[in-house]
Amino acid sequence: MIIKLGDEKMSLKKTFSSDGKKCTVVFTLNAEAAAGSEKVYLAGDFNSWDETSIPMKKGPDGSFSVKKQLDTNKEYQFRYCLDGNRWENDWKADKYVRSEIANDDNSVVDTTVPKAEKTAKKPTSKAVTKSTDKKPAAKKSAAKKTTKK
Repeated sequence: MIIKLGDEKMSLKKTFSSDGKKCTVVFTLNAEAAAGSEKVYLAGDFNSWDETSIPMKKGPDGSFSVKKQLDTNKEYQFRYCLDGNRWENDWKADKYVRSEIANDDNSVVDTTVPKAEKTAKKPTSKAVTKSTDKKPAAKKSAAKKTTKK
């Protein structure tokens, strides 16, 4: 079973593997946030904050996106590095935390596997309720007919 979270308006689209061990996240920096940048890279806990190891692909609308597979049930801090000289947060991240290095916040993606919704089960009682309104069906005769020879 694959669980998908997110829609076209979200910056983080998540797809969980059927075994619940991996989460594929599509990171998207919208065109407004990219503001005419030529190159955008994804950096975060998952790549030791390497500013150039995960390049993002520029879309026709000016947005940038990249797909990254992460372990589930973890939180990863990340940011976008634009043209090697400007950092941008994801405007629709799962949450934000204060950076330990810069005087700024980092975006966070949470890969916690969503719990399956519990559905109400139908009663499994095999008890039969008797109705006094109906007469029992007539039993068919099981006697064999004999023919004379």
